[in-house]
Amino acid sequence: MTRGTTARWTPADIPDLSGRIALVTGGNRGLGLETAATLASRGAEVVIACRNASAATEALSVLKARAPMAQVAAMDLDLTRLSSVRDFTRAFTARHGRLDILVNNAGVFGINQGLTEDGFELHFGTNHLGHFAMTLGLMESLARSPAPRIVAVTSMMARQGKIDFDNLDRRKGKYSKWQAYSDSKLANVLFAGELQRRMDRAGIPGTAVLAHPGYAATNSPFGGSSMTPTPLEVMLLVIGSAFSQSPAMGAQPTLMGATWPDAKPGMVFGPGRMGGMRGSPVADGQRIPTDTETAAKLWAISEELTGARFPA
Repeated sequence: MTRGTTARWTPADIPDLSGRIALVTGGNRGLGLETAATLASRGAEVVIACRNASAATEALSVLKARAPMAQVAAMDLDLTRLSSVRDFTRAFTARHGRLDILVNNAGVFGINQGLTEDGFELHFGTNHLGHFAMTLGLMESLARSPAPRIVAVTSMMARQGKIDFDNLDRRKGKYSKWQAYSDSKLANVLFAGELQRRMDRAGIPGTAVLAHPGYAATNSPFGGSSMTPTPLEVMLLVIGSAFSQSPAMGAQPTLMGATWPDAKPGMVFGPGRMGGMRGSPVADGQRIPTDTETAAKLWAISEELTGARFPA
């Protein structure tokens, strides 16, 4: 991703979000909690979606302490279960109707081989298919917003990703949790690009962008991630933690992507220093780098696997 030329951006640049409804998946900890807290502090009505009820309760306490006047709520969502995704989208639509800001933040990171309830490889099923089905289930709510914004939180590791359509469940060959994670983050990139094209064709004035946190503290097992590290990985992560930035800084690219008035469809937001590893966020003026043929094929297969459809 090439570095942008925008002036230094900080959360103080976020406009008043009063009257806006925002949804942050995985908003109960780490980058998601920082994102939700800042959006709430700027006046947005914020819903955090997570699968751990006790963690959600704790997160709401944090949000209310940091933004006492804000409207905040938690809803149950387990991205590893399509039945939970469907229940969530129905409940959200019934409760809110409109959605202005969607932050697809939740995900699993570097976990050992396993399957979701529906039989998908855990990284691909959670990070991509769960968000794919949820976003399509919320499209009518997004379409009711005058200018909906969708932020897909990806990773620099998407650069190493490859979509192997003959091995999406990764049952063939030796399993690599890092390759599986990278592939799922590339799927986020492809999904965002294809979503934008379909919104454009449908006349929905939505803006789909990408954000990545660089190397933030929550990218390690010490920051509450879902990673299950080997001893060697623990050692490397301890060394790497010296170069990491705080969750608050890691959330800034997402916040910029979600609220920057000058954001254009397909922009990529990430830290501006150390090759995108840390620093204040910048915007890449180029569109999402995507293979449209691969993106369309991934979309079709994702529809088949999840049963989700872009609404007519």
